[in-house]
Amino acid sequence: MELFETLKKVTLDSYRIHHLVAIFSLVYVILKISKLIVKRNEWIRALETFPGPPKHWLFGHVREFKQDGNDMYKVVKWGESYPLAFQMWFGPFVSILNIHHPDYVKTILASTEPKDDLSYRFLIPWIGDGLLVSGGQKWFRHRRLLTPGFHYDVLKPYVKMMADSAKTMLDKWETHSKSDESFELFEHVSLMTLDSIMKCAFSSNTNCQTVGGGESGTNSYIKAVYELSDLVNVRFRTFPYHSEWIFQLSPHGYKYRKACNVAHSHTEEIIRNRKEALKDEKELGRIQAKRNLDFLDILLCARDEDQQGLSDEAIRAEVDTFMFEGHDTTASGISWTLYSLACNPEHQQICRDEVISALEGRDTMEWEDLSKIPYTTMCIKESLRLYPPVPGMSRKLTKPMTFFDGRTVPKGCLVGTSIFGIHRNATVWENPNAFDPLRFLPKNSAKRSPHAFVPFSAGPRNCIGQNFAMNEMKVVVAQTLKRYQLTEDPTKKPKMIPRLVLRSLNGIHVKIKPNNKKYL
Repeated sequence: MELFETLKKVTLDSYRIHHLVAIFSLVYVILKISKLIVKRNEWIRALETFPGPPKHWLFGHVREFKQDGNDMYKVVKWGESYPLAFQMWFGPFVSILNIHHPDYVKTILASTEPKDDLSYRFLIPWIGDGLLVSGGQKWFRHRRLLTPGFHYDVLKPYVKMMADSAKTMLDKWETHSKSDESFELFEHVSLMTLDSIMKCAFSSNTNCQTVGGGESGTNSYIKAVYELSDLVNVRFRTFPYHSEWIFQLSPHGYKYRKACNVAHSHTEEIIRNRKEALKDEKELGRIQAKRNLDFLDILLCARDEDQQGLSDEAIRAEVDTFMFEGHDTTASGISWTLYSLACNPEHQQICRDEVISALEGRDTMEWEDLSKIPYTTMCIKESLRLYPPVPGMSRKLTKPMTFFDGRTVPKGCLVGTSIFGIHRNATVWENPNAFDPLRFLPKNSAKRSPHAFVPFSAGPRNCIGQNFAMNEMKVVVAQTLKRYQLTEDPTKKPKMIPRLVLRSLNGIHVKIKPNNKKYL
């Protein structure tokens, strides 16, 4: 009987505790939602001078984006109705001022305002607090320490390595050149740019294009990058996933952690092997006497004015950042450029003639050849305009910002730059959807705002690796055109979709045929 009474008392006490926990949880949720509602109303008032398309009271504009390949054009269409900038809502509480005009983007890109703490924080478990996402003095110090890694003298020897990686890919394409069927090229190009960056930045020959990748399967790192890109996008679009604990407990959170482990294992092995190789060498001059310097050498030996280097955590963050940004964005740029040329055979042929003349019988590009292909360079730029590898970016203001027309946004505002929207803005570009490389003739470029074309961003936080990327795009495009003729597959039009880089839902397909040997 006493045992029964004790159990009854324990049960009642347990019930009361659970009841109190439930009440406190409910009160907490109500207070949290009330605070968000107050904040939402503040942002509605703050952005009232920037009207935007009609929104749903709960979902905002999220349901307008169908993930069907047309979302990018929808933003451009909205821009026609709301010149310069307009507000967008993701869920009931997250608002972003979306800007799509050079005169507006000039103001935000001229500042050193940090990346936003919403979408970019979802990247931190993967790439750490590196150059892409860091801010303030930390960003300034790291940028200064890493800049020597992109000096002319460091980049010059990379061209031969890029050419070798491109040749490996093009050799693999021989099989496709004998078929009348199209093939998906983004995966091939991703493996090639990974191979290239491993050679250039980390002096590592992985053979990833021929071993554990290519035709027989997908390199595990490439697969992890694809998955992480998709999961970051899913998290941004799913409001409950903005909560750390809800995302971590979800199936998507489990997949994200698993993919992060794969990516981190890859970069940790690179760092570990190099530290072992450099344990007796601490000065760049002594290393350079033995071989060409690479990005990792400079990262490990970098010292500031107090002779302080980067921490192990910072080194991994910068390696993870450069591994992702150095291969994935470039893969996107190359893939869309090859697709653009496949769709425009007349421009493709002009480029091919130029490349053949520049190479003078050789099959691979060298450093001196990069300046000999101006028309091909203009075609690459025109493709970057139509298909920017990074279609948008976002900053969070640390102080109020006033634009050229007098409109002001307050501290704390998220300001998104639609690079795709700027590049397709009909008030800036005549016939913006047409492929016309002559837009980039010097006399035509001089007539435009320098902020009308920003595939690598602009201002103090521009892309530190843009010369590396442009060099690789020139090398790969030139060698591809020297060897093959590209044609589009009208039955498999790509469906653009913004992930962390611009991809296609159904891949990017082209047909290729060997060039006439007599002609070459």
